[in-house]
Amino acid sequence: MPTIKILPNAEYCPEGAEISAPAGTSICEALLDNHINIEHACEMSCACTTCHVIVKVGFEALAPSEEEEDDLLDRAWGLQPKSRLSCQAILTQKDLVIEIPKYTVNHAKENH
Repeated sequence: MPTIKILPNAEYCPEGAEISAPAGTSICEALLDNHINIEHACEMSCACTTCHVIVKVGFEALAPSEEEEDDLLDRAWGLQPKSRLSCQAILTQKDLVIEIPKYTVNHAKENH
């Protein structure tokens, strides 16, 4: 089972975290299942950028992004070359290190 190390984020996990999730799970689902309540305003339907993460280690192990995700990522705050929408990035057997950006383009937070 792969491990995801989440770098400290003042809002979502101030101390950082390390979680495990089964391969085939999206990064977003893994975070939510482990009580790291990352924003996901479109309910993981690849229609927004609120679940944007930066994959610091393990990026190459993820399946390539599709055009729809790439188009949305162009609108993400703090876009990096290794940015992904966590709802679209599916875990393999490789461990990851991710960073949750400080900001999103969401105008109103939902209580998920």
